[in-house]
Amino acid sequence: MTRARSRLAKAALTGLMGSMLLFGAVESAAAAERSPEQLTQVIDGLDTAVFDAFNRCADPARLAEHAAYFDAAVEFYHDNGGVTWSRDEMIERTRAHGCGNYRRGRVPGTLKVFPIKDFGAIAQGTHRFCPMGSTACAGEADFVMVWRERDGQWQVTRVLAMRIGRPRTEGARLRPRFTQPPSPAHASRGSCVRHARRRHGD
Repeated sequence: MTRARSRLAKAALTGLMGSMLLFGAVESAAAAERSPEQLTQVIDGLDTAVFDAFNRCADPARLAEHAAYFDAAVEFYHDNGGVTWSRDEMIERTRAHGCGNYRRGRVPGTLKVFPIKDFGAIAQGTHRFCPMGSTACAGEADFVMVWRERDGQWQVTRVLAMRIGRPRTEGARLRPRFTQPPSPAHASRGSCVRHARRRHGD
């Protein structure tokens, strides 16, 4: 390559890098100037997209698409299922237990979005997971997702999922709600209690 062509190539590369940096700065400025309504629209679209991929994740390509919305070190806290500490672990559970078995739907009107300065946003809402091919749903759950925006890309870094119980009223007894069939040990204890009540005439 001649010196003239070398100088031309370097100039072109410098110009391209400058344009990319300028584009990144414009994108960052636009993000900083988002109104609450605009931020809510962005997160609403992201939430819809990530779970549209989940609802079709029996297809490996859609599972990979779903996974891409999560940071590699995402932490997932579930009150019944425990904690996973990485995307790989979380996605493996999703593949084994969710894909092809359940579809997710967000309860309309429940999404709330809160900005995080110089980071991203918090999404809070309520959703349902329903068995595929059925109109019955296992129940509703609250969720919180922390979204980080970096270089124009959004990813989830933290997830919290909590079952919704009936609100406790003053002086009222809550009936237990099982999210799965009682264990044999629990059923055995229940039989002993009923037998004891019959013996004492209760």
